[in-house]
Amino acid sequence: MVISDNNPELFEILRAKLNLSDSAVVKEEPVLKNAPTNLRVDMVIEDGNNKYLVEVKSRASIDTIANLVLLRELFRNENQDISGILFVIAAKVFTPDVEKIANQTGIILVTVPRNIEHPAQKYDHSQGKIKVTSEKSWKVITRLLAEKTTSIRQLSIQEKVSYGWAHTTIQSLLSQGVVTRKENYVSISDTNKLLNGVAWERPFENLFADEINIEYQDAFKAASELSHILKNNGVKFAFTSYTAAGLYTGYAIRHDAVYLYLEQDEIDFFKNTFREAEKQGIKARIYVPDRDVFGDAREKEGILIVSPSQALLDLAGLGYSGRDITKAMVEKYASL
Repeated sequence: MVISDNNPELFEILRAKLNLSDSAVVKEEPVLKNAPTNLRVDMVIEDGNNKYLVEVKSRASIDTIANLVLLRELFRNENQDISGILFVIAAKVFTPDVEKIANQTGIILVTVPRNIEHPAQKYDHSQGKIKVTSEKSWKVITRLLAEKTTSIRQLSIQEKVSYGWAHTTIQSLLSQGVVTRKENYVSISDTNKLLNGVAWERPFENLFADEINIEYQDAFKAASELSHILKNNGVKFAFTSYTAAGLYTGYAIRHDAVYLYLEQDEIDFFKNTFREAEKQGIKARIYVPDRDVFGDAREKEGILIVSPSQALLDLAGLGYSGRDITKAMVEKYASL
């Protein structure tokens, strides 16, 4: 069993404080074949030639140390080489007496935060409750698309989300057959299933606010000039969907409309400024964001567009109508 299958945040703390490698694994096996029940430990972690026997407590006691010391003696009685066996107590509170005796007996103490669960407890988010289109989960997923194959730990670090959240997101995708895992590494194996799930969970058109005709005949020119005008007027905006996808992929985009996000209180200004009374020209389709889409927007060819991650989320939300350009985004995602 890879180490992420138990309490993930506790593992990350132990990994850091014990300087464990990425190949560390938890073994679901007895410490000693004939050890009595009260001498079993909470976790057995193997990392190369080292084995860590870990007791997890809210408040460590002298009895906790005594159990590990007795266990060490049992190893010796079985004539085992214990040079690579380390005895660890992970706890939220250590008294001075416990610290002193642990130092004298060679027991390693690791302090853990108060909100850390016992390793027998699972992470709070069940697989059924995870939304792959939530901001944090989508960060994890698009990072995996970019990296193609990586570890859950690296996904967590690179996207600055908790290890627990990254772990639960990947577990949900594993259970759905979207992701496969080989040892500590994961990769997306069924892109179609992922895109179908996004379209069902977050239909892009649910964010649609309004549509107006604008005087332009060319979508690229319209997006370029609108970007210039809106920036000069201090309006928060970002082009998305087909408009952003065409710029990211270089593929031909729809020329009959531009697609952009606006804050709700900016929509009237936009409509009053750019509406074409004769209903000629292309359409501007306006959407209201359900998350921050402006903070990581970027300018490309003079047009302010949402990030690749956001563009892919919105395209996937179009369902089959936008599937060709969505797949093109997926293929190019690692280079965007």
